[in-house]
Amino acid sequence: MAGFGRSSRAGKRSFPSSSSSSSSSSSYYVATVVFVALCIAGVWMLTSSSITPSQALTRHSRSSFSSSSTPSRGLRKETTPAMEEEEEEDDDKEGAKSEKLETAAASGDEGEKDRKAGEKSGAASAIAAASGGGGGGSNGERNQEERREEAGESEKERESKVEEGNLDGGVEEESQRRREEEEEEEEQRRHEEMQREHDEQLPTNAGEEAHQELQQEETQENSAGGGNQSEEKDAMNEDQPQSEEKIEQVVNSDRREIEEESEKSNAEGDDNEGQVQSEETTEEVGGKNRNGGDEESQQQSEEERLPDSNGGDLEVRNERERDGENRPWATQADQSENEKERRKEEELQSDGGDGSVENAGGSFDLEWKMCNVSAGADYIPCLDNKKALKKIHSYRHYEHRERHCPEESPTCLAPLPKGYRRSIEWPQSRDRIWYNNVPYTKLAEVKGHQNWVKVTGEYLSFPGGGTQFIHGALHYIDFLQQSVHGLAWGKHTRVILDVGCGVASFGGYLFERDVLAIAGNPAISAVMGSQRLPFPSKVFDLVHCARCRVPWHSDGSGTLLLEINRVLRPGGFFIWSETPVYQKLEEDVQIWKVMTSITSSMCWNLVTIRKDRLNGIADAFYRKPTTNDCYKTRKHQNPPMCDEDDDPNAAWYIPLKTCLHRVPVDAPERGSRWPEEWPRRLRVPPFWLNSSQIGIYGKPAPDDFTADHEHWKQVVTKSYLSGFGINWSKVRNVMDMRAIYGGFAAALKDLKVWVMNVVNIDAPDTLPIIYERGLFGIYHDWCESFSTYPRTYDLLHADHLFSNIKKRCAIVPVVVEVDRIVRPVAKIIIRDESATVSEVEDILKSLHWEVQLTFSKDQEGIICAEKGDWRPEQFAERS
Repeated sequence: MAGFGRSSRAGKRSFPSSSSSSSSSSSYYVATVVFVALCIAGVWMLTSSSITPSQALTRHSRSSFSSSSTPSRGLRKETTPAMEEEEEEDDDKEGAKSEKLETAAASGDEGEKDRKAGEKSGAASAIAAASGGGGGGSNGERNQEERREEAGESEKERESKVEEGNLDGGVEEESQRRREEEEEEEEQRRHEEMQREHDEQLPTNAGEEAHQELQQEETQENSAGGGNQSEEKDAMNEDQPQSEEKIEQVVNSDRREIEEESEKSNAEGDDNEGQVQSEETTEEVGGKNRNGGDEESQQQSEEERLPDSNGGDLEVRNERERDGENRPWATQADQSENEKERRKEEELQSDGGDGSVENAGGSFDLEWKMCNVSAGADYIPCLDNKKALKKIHSYRHYEHRERHCPEESPTCLAPLPKGYRRSIEWPQSRDRIWYNNVPYTKLAEVKGHQNWVKVTGEYLSFPGGGTQFIHGALHYIDFLQQSVHGLAWGKHTRVILDVGCGVASFGGYLFERDVLAIAGNPAISAVMGSQRLPFPSKVFDLVHCARCRVPWHSDGSGTLLLEINRVLRPGGFFIWSETPVYQKLEEDVQIWKVMTSITSSMCWNLVTIRKDRLNGIADAFYRKPTTNDCYKTRKHQNPPMCDEDDDPNAAWYIPLKTCLHRVPVDAPERGSRWPEEWPRRLRVPPFWLNSSQIGIYGKPAPDDFTADHEHWKQVVTKSYLSGFGINWSKVRNVMDMRAIYGGFAAALKDLKVWVMNVVNIDAPDTLPIIYERGLFGIYHDWCESFSTYPRTYDLLHADHLFSNIKKRCAIVPVVVEVDRIVRPVAKIIIRDESATVSEVEDILKSLHWEVQLTFSKDQEGIICAEKGDWRPEQFAERS
């Protein structure tokens, strides 16, 4: 590409005397052309309405002027009277020593005709300048040297300013940078306006033949139990917390690193909205700027902020988040309440999420007592509510095992089992636990012969793991993958639901294959009863039932299977391992017939039935359709299709309904195609996130997702893993009490931890995103108790949870619930407003928790506290 600045050999030039008129005239002509071209280039850049940004980094080498250079693109070598007068004034100046001249230019694609016209115009300027020189050839040579010297000086300045930019062969002037800055500001304004305007194959029924063959064989129902024993690690090292000074050093160090990266990014002109710009981050995960317009107070703890590179008003966005009508994201409370109102024929209470509002943010008498309940150390307030259970007239659909929360959340403390000991570490705890921690011999007595669980000295051990895999879970897991093409544990299949999980050996060993299983305990204690499960629709890659004893066939309409259909991804598998699959007893035969009728009417494809001869069992593999074609061609529209306005994502206290939801088929709709394979799906925004939808933090949704991912990677890596005194080798069960996109859980990917992401029902419904990225979670209202056993979790993470909760209910019962669900020596990390953090800290101290770290800056605070063994001596009144 020809143009100014093209390299040529440099050498000193000796200028001829006035007697050498031909040579002098030629060189004088050339110099004049160069000077005029440079002047015009500068004028053009100062007056041009658009300057093309620099594309790459170049450095022009000094060279002697080349007369073959062509004009820059879009520039014509024309002179004006003002320019000629300027040249005449320059002719009177004293000459100086010659200096090498470097010029830069873009390629001249104005055409040969324009180039020649420019040369003629430049020649006319040269003649005019020569005739007005007054001093003849010698004066002209001095003027020529003067102009070269001035041009050389300006070029030196240009060289120092263009090291991080390139005009793609053109000349970069100071004016261009100013214009680029103005354009960036204009682009920023346009982007903010945009934000405000946008408030969001497998074989058919081959399994039936396999089933007929299997029923010809007589097999006996096998007992089961399971797993390998391993030794316990006895050493329980005490965690060594870091001092506040150390934490502040970590924070300040992180800040410097982030600012350096940001400055480097800005220097390179990277205006990518999806990139985390830490200098504009904020610690508020809900998107709220608590410090108004004070720029200094907005500089939150360094590594803890989320980006707001668009310069949007965080307070305005937070108002939109609180306002259900203006909020671009629906909440689970909204969806569920709308669904309840739509079903006027159903008798259901409101969402049950209101706590003692009159006590919200108020003080309590913190004289602690132990709960005096029949459940004792295993007290689950919303499942052991005797008062509510007395009002239930029918147990047919297991209503007595569903959530029935007390009107006022309890403030008593769950007792510890007698002889309680610190939990055995993972993975040894997968095979055995302390008997005194779960002192139940009945399970061992009933299931011991099936190899489920046995009492072995001071341990409860799990030699097999399940009735259907008495020789251990690993063989069974391999058997399933070999039985059907495309299962691909840990790649295609990542998140599963294990119904009727028993002692959860199946899910525990699947963890080794990069598969996450919601396996009942410890995740949740719930039943397939009369209400929807607390999950969004179309989120589980696979649902598994191995002797789960759920009566799928009981009512003949398949209501429970339809709930599985709701939460199962299109194209996902339902694996059923029960005696009706492979035995021919009369009862089993009848159940199989009913199941065949129900699954066929649901358009589930029975892919295959495979027998595991080692365990003497068989599994049926069903697959959910990926289109609606089958639904349209059914002979009998039973079960019927759900109404168009029936929201499949509404899941908070929503009764089951016997209907089929249509499969999404539009390209941008969630569920229309399978997610990316693991682990890529963890970091890639879901394909259905729309750039026109504004994310939780104010960016376009895909960029918001990426920013959140990068933010939590920094926080976890630079603070949580090294600065909080947490011994992560002792951490297994983790809960993020207020998850948004699942960024905190994603940042823990390389640790052997299991993270439950809780999306609050009054928060934007981001739980489908969490599942899409290969993580899992649940809907919950923290104004109620969580459906899990006491002493389940090793670590809780609460990011701006309590400041949001106190708007609807009191904080004290929530802290009591925290105390219930964590084990002794478990920890909690709380990030919130300083006032709220201080309030929670006082409550924890009254519970004899050890506050190991506190840090506060700019009205934002962090604490890390550890639960002890303390329990009060007094008991509350019997309930």
